[in-house]
Amino acid sequence: MSAEVLALSAAQASAAIGAGELDAGELFSFYRERAEADREAGQEGLNCFTWVAREAPGKAGTRVRETVPHWPDTVRMHESAGSSLAGVPLAVKDLFCTEDAPSQSGSRMLEGYTPPYTASAVARLREAGAPLLAKTNQDEFAMGSSTENSAFGPTLNPWDRTRVPGGSSGGSAAAVAAGLAPWALGTDTGGSIRQPASLCGVVGLKPTYGSVSRYGMIAFASSLDQAGPLTRDVTDAALMLAHMIGRDACDATSLAHPQQIALPSAERLDGVRIGVPAELEPEGSSIEDGVRRCFHRALALAEELGAQVNTDISLPHAPYGLSAYYILAPAEASSNLARFDGVRYGLRAASSSKVEGATDLLDMYTRTRHDGFGREVKRRIMLGTYALSSGYYEAYYGRAQKVRTKIAEDFATAFASVDLIATPTSPGVAFALGEKTADPWSMYLSDYFTVPMSLAGIPAISIPCGLSDEHARAGANGAEANGSGLPVGLQLAGPAFSENKLLDAAHALERAIAFDSTAAHV
Repeated sequence: MSAEVLALSAAQASAAIGAGELDAGELFSFYRERAEADREAGQEGLNCFTWVAREAPGKAGTRVRETVPHWPDTVRMHESAGSSLAGVPLAVKDLFCTEDAPSQSGSRMLEGYTPPYTASAVARLREAGAPLLAKTNQDEFAMGSSTENSAFGPTLNPWDRTRVPGGSSGGSAAAVAAGLAPWALGTDTGGSIRQPASLCGVVGLKPTYGSVSRYGMIAFASSLDQAGPLTRDVTDAALMLAHMIGRDACDATSLAHPQQIALPSAERLDGVRIGVPAELEPEGSSIEDGVRRCFHRALALAEELGAQVNTDISLPHAPYGLSAYYILAPAEASSNLARFDGVRYGLRAASSSKVEGATDLLDMYTRTRHDGFGREVKRRIMLGTYALSSGYYEAYYGRAQKVRTKIAEDFATAFASVDLIATPTSPGVAFALGEKTADPWSMYLSDYFTVPMSLAGIPAISIPCGLSDEHARAGANGAEANGSGLPVGLQLAGPAFSENKLLDAAHALERAIAFDSTAAHV
């Protein structure tokens, strides 16, 4: 029975529950046992989770409306995507506030913290019938590309436990890839959904900025952060997204999506114009040969399905995206993380001295932030503070904002001649644990292809497009598994609010590629 249940996608499980062929409580218990076994194993397992539910809820979402007073009266549960998620359990990244589970953002600063409210994205999914299964491991405050920066230890890639799952939503991606959760919620600031989706062989979607409320997401960079699904296939991503989007009175940046999200049905790409930008080579690096071969095979398949592939488009400012991003995002992080000072919640370090009989506040601030934040978070806070400092603001932050505007203009120009833009999701496959921790720029290059879309605020999806045949992966005991490779992701991006077009194209390609999404199940 377990093998049959594990083989079901979330949409298939939802349909089976609706037809009376599967019990929602049994499905929850099945995944809860798998998730709990991984959590208890810690580093002996994949270390995907920071918290797992003790038991199935009596009724998913029964307390959500009571505790989220801004919940809109006109929530659109799109008929085209089904009116209910039917009890299919949901794993949620650790930075989403959940009133009934710890929300620690992968940091000692918030270890054990349980918020008094639930994030809107989580609340909407629970209200639609998806009970909270677990909270997933992540890079601390979403700052990283490998999930090695978590205060709770790194997550391992289920395809090869000697390698990283990507980040910062690595716990969510690895849990779905390993069959420890049917689907998961992640966040994407510069690629933190798409890059781990690529490295773990699952689907990851970053929606148009503002499509999904950020209320209740522990902020990294507010003008970039966006919630999105990590799923086994494109249909599951569409089903999940349909219940997440919409205006939220508690998030001034949230927008009413102009289209209902429909389940994708396209099997062909007739007439779809796909552009491949000339700027494919990361500065100081290159696309791995195995990634390049999978990417070009996917483009050839797109042409066989009727797409028109245009290799003449240009995104001239895209190569500057990474440099601009690592000024803008740390600058916003410097401001957002100032609230973690040990005064109201979270870690408070003991002060080392007293002034006139009172605790030295500055000393308490300093020790709290020293003890509570990890190395990468401290690095980005210092970078951001410097970029915003007097005399340097215009030279760094101001110029980076101008580059961001130019990148958005480049995309607008490109979309005048093509419908979608295709790139590899990441220049390489999953790299070894510890391989890039001493070289931050090498780590940052993992997001070379994802950052421009984040800066422009446009939607993008990563789907598996094959295995890199030049990478043998390690077996359970570290021995190489003959003839095996590591997943490669194909990224498709479209104009703002083009999610339906993206999902249809990704669905058609997914069918043609026929990637085995169960190959990494544990």
